[in-house]
Amino acid sequence: MFDKLFGWGKKKEEAKPEPVIYFGRYSDNNKTTAKVKRWTDADSLFKEKKYTECLDAFFDYVRDDAAANVVYERNGSEGRFHFFQGSKIVRGQFSAEELKAEVTLARMPQPSVPVMRRLLEMNFNLYYSRYALDNDRLCMRFDSDAQTTSPSKLYYGLKELATKADKQDDLLVQDFAALQSSDDEHVDNIPLQEKEVKYEYLQKWIKQTLDTVALVDADKFSGGIAYLLLSLIYKIDYLIAPEGKLLNELEKIGGIYFRKDERPVTEKNRDMAEEFKKMMAISKEEVFKNLFRSKYTFSIVAPQAYKTIADSIHGANQNMIWYRDNNYPYIATQICEYGIAYCQYSYSVPRVITELFHLLMIINHQDYFTALGFSTRYFDAGKNQFEDEVIVERIKTIQNSWKEKYPLMDFKTQNLRFDNLVNFNHTFTNELEFLNLENN
Repeated sequence: MFDKLFGWGKKKEEAKPEPVIYFGRYSDNNKTTAKVKRWTDADSLFKEKKYTECLDAFFDYVRDDAAANVVYERNGSEGRFHFFQGSKIVRGQFSAEELKAEVTLARMPQPSVPVMRRLLEMNFNLYYSRYALDNDRLCMRFDSDAQTTSPSKLYYGLKELATKADKQDDLLVQDFAALQSSDDEHVDNIPLQEKEVKYEYLQKWIKQTLDTVALVDADKFSGGIAYLLLSLIYKIDYLIAPEGKLLNELEKIGGIYFRKDERPVTEKNRDMAEEFKKMMAISKEEVFKNLFRSKYTFSIVAPQAYKTIADSIHGANQNMIWYRDNNYPYIATQICEYGIAYCQYSYSVPRVITELFHLLMIINHQDYFTALGFSTRYFDAGKNQFEDEVIVERIKTIQNSWKEKYPLMDFKTQNLRFDNLVNFNHTFTNELEFLNLENN
């Protein structure tokens, strides 16, 4: 009795450390108050014509200290830098007069007219950078004289250089046999067991979605089917975090639905489903090639006003109600997930929202996280049993860690329902919708 009352006796075992696995797309909309001040410093220093000091503040602003994604060195008015963007490294140097940056895309041992034609066409879509050929090295370059290198120009110029290069290097090598991969030795391979789990669930989620689609009327349920297929894109993108060809295929499937044409939703749904069938047929070895770990500096999508995120959540939750009330719980949960998952995929959302979204995804896909080696349990789907206290404690921890930046944010955990997954998702995303992310 005294052991229980006073905690005597055998000590509680220490929790196992969770595996280090990264999920989703990188967002640079995650700056602390101190980091945001460095942008203001950079802007002020540029106006004062203190160009090298401006670069000190700028690179401090873009550096994600946790990710160690930027290396910056200065000696007097000269210096050099490099930073990571997925499978690419951007390297640069600067002086009192100018700044130059470049990134290697691939090697081209023999000249190729088709490759050069492709690059010429893509050059028209660049605003700050350009494609270049240095002997057999295919690269992208950005340069600017010091007097016009404002923080804004530098940010958008380097972002274009980095994000375009990271996307195009894999696609160019896959599309043209004349090209060879280059300068990607920094990319970390992930453990084989992690790849196995990701491949297993890639197959499982696609099959589960396509089986559900096959059981309902394609015309009457066209809206619900669209939600299922789009939610599947965002689930794979966030939880499996594919790169290269696999990521490009996901983006193409999403483009089928959102392309502005006059085709009915039923046709778009059919085409998306067919593309997912093709994805299931990709060999395990090919999938494994597109599963790796790397660092990022820039988000490939842009931030939005929080009202845009709130509207997406609200719209999905309104459309979920019919499926909930007519006993289609799986479709209802996927629609709830879609509202915030769409934003996580399409926008650079504040990190606090990503952390809350991540918790929602763990709860909805607990079996996947358990298979990856995560020990903390939030929900047992077989027993329909939530770990209420653990969930509430995690939400409070997230809120407290961001209190300085978002003092008005108040996730009301007392509004959460723990009777089933549909109602939990609904009440959880409702709280996300009404969060106040004003800075003061």
